[in-house]
Amino acid sequence: MKASVKEWIDFAGIDLLAAERLCNDAKLVNVVCFHCQQCVEKSLKALLESKDIIPPKTHDLIRIYGMIEEQLDIEEDMLASLNELYIDSRYPAAFGLLPNGIPAIEDAIKFYEFARELHLRIIDCLQK
Repeated sequence: MKASVKEWIDFAGIDLLAAERLCNDAKLVNVVCFHCQQCVEKSLKALLESKDIIPPKTHDLIRIYGMIEEQLDIEEDMLASLNELYIDSRYPAAFGLLPNGIPAIEDAIKFYEFARELHLRIIDCLQK
């Protein structure tokens, strides 16, 4: 595995670990969502890098996934929801894109599970 690919995947793993450790605190759901988005973004960028595609300087998961969707089939509704929450998780005035405002702890756990599964699937792809 190229060093740059390993760096992306390792940093994605750090975000996943942060999300896991914070997942059970209802006061930190926005932080969990942020780290889940970052894990997915960095994992996708690792896959891009492994295909010798320079990862774009964007946080838009839909755009990044569009560059490699033929390589990996993922649940696009979850990807879109997580994509919408990226900015919302960082700035208080932006909360509310989910139908009920700030995500519930159950939502954060679903995002964590999605990020974990995607991260593991990409690691598996990279090892083939």
